[in-house]
Amino acid sequence: MYEWVGRLTGHLDRLPGIARWIRWVPRPVMLGICSLLGWLVWKKENHLRTKVLDNMGEVLTNRNQLQIGKECRRYFRNFFITVYEVLIDSFRLEQTKRWRFQVSGEANLQEALSAGKGVIVFTPHLGNFFYYYWYLSRRYPCLTVVTAGSPELRPLYLLFQQLGCRGLDYDATPPMQLIRTLRKHLRQNGVVFLLGDFWRPTFPQARLFDRITRSPAGTTALALEQQVPVVPFYGYRRRGFRHQLVFGPAIHLHQTYRPDQRTEATNHLNRFLEDAITTVPGQWLYWFNAEHRWEEVDTAARQAEG
Repeated sequence: MYEWVGRLTGHLDRLPGIARWIRWVPRPVMLGICSLLGWLVWKKENHLRTKVLDNMGEVLTNRNQLQIGKECRRYFRNFFITVYEVLIDSFRLEQTKRWRFQVSGEANLQEALSAGKGVIVFTPHLGNFFYYYWYLSRRYPCLTVVTAGSPELRPLYLLFQQLGCRGLDYDATPPMQLIRTLRKHLRQNGVVFLLGDFWRPTFPQARLFDRITRSPAGTTALALEQQVPVVPFYGYRRRGFRHQLVFGPAIHLHQTYRPDQRTEATNHLNRFLEDAITTVPGQWLYWFNAEHRWEEVDTAARQAEG
């Protein structure tokens, strides 16, 4: 999928001009074009389609083959609509935000902020997560952590930086500087938007979908050390270019877990990720390479056997 993103972001210098022309194309027509592109890739890219289907089948055990096939088609459709939204339609976000977003539970975020300790908005890569961060950035003092090291994805992050969305590059920011910046932002009662399903082989072990995996520990570390409330959040595409944003009640990890129980706290949060992803499985970004994140046997058990 990164290869497809690279093909579409290769000429960002032309985007303003392209956007000016495409804005005259009726949105239903653009929706049809994006849907057709998704169908063509689903139909022609046999290796990629098979990988997505296999990964969905491994995780979505409560769905039959027909249902998984339908979610697979939705996955490719959502991908191309999202790329269009980010590269082209984001130039009109301010003018279209009234009809684009339907929001539920935002009072949970506002209540959590009233404690004055800042809030971590914890979310998976669902729907158009770029747009959801833009929405938050327009309403609250926000900061996020991105992984802009990929040459395919970097143009997307730079584009949203131009739209006023602040972010720290995980790959380019020294770890201590990154954590100090996040701590300071939270102490100022800011909102930190963290994507909990990002994966790196160097992350601490955790569990997701009843499998051993690697999860970022930043959310639990900040929540336990500074007693910061965590607001679980996810967004998804309701229909066409309209999105639903869902904020859950705040989770106070420090009331349940000790500072040395980060793994247990991470697994607690990962159960929310599971629920969100299985609610709209056709809109989770990582089906194309999910097989890389599962470990058959955890490291501790392997070392004990050795």
